[in-house]
Amino acid sequence: MCVGLSARVVKVEEGTALIDAGGAKREVSAGVLDDLEPGDYVMVHAGVAIAKIASDDADEADTVMEELL
Repeated sequence: MCVGLSARVVKVEEGTALIDAGGAKREVSAGVLDDLEPGDYVMVHAGVAIAKIASDDADEADTVMEELL
């Protein structure tokens, strides 16, 4: 099973995005997504931002992960 984490984009620079996932900040590859901007929410898997998501979806994903852990 693959698990993706939701995160908020803090900064985008040259195909890399700085994300904030529950207070943990890290850089991920952002080359797969077009028009990614700070404030967007993304699903991250294996160090790659793979999809833009709505903030409501990010909240729901975080809730589900908290319940599982």
